[in-house]
Amino acid sequence: MATAGRSTSTGLPVAWHVSTRSDNGDGNCVEAGPVLDGSRRYAVRDSKDRTGPILIYPDTTWSRFLVEVRAGRLDAPTA
Repeated sequence: MATAGRSTSTGLPVAWHVSTRSDNGDGNCVEAGPVLDGSRRYAVRDSKDRTGPILIYPDTTWSRFLVEVRAGRLDAPTA
């Protein structure tokens, strides 16, 4: 679910999207989305604390992160 244009506690407009992995019931809830100011940055926050800290990444770093996630290289090891 996106909330396009909603300002963050820092005043940045972000089109937030809830991670598809956030609804697994373990309390890990993440939202991310592009900052809508033309800066080509992406914001990440804890969706349980929407007024809390926000991490900001340049688009190249965010794109690389997504490649690694989709390839499964960041999955937790199984015992």
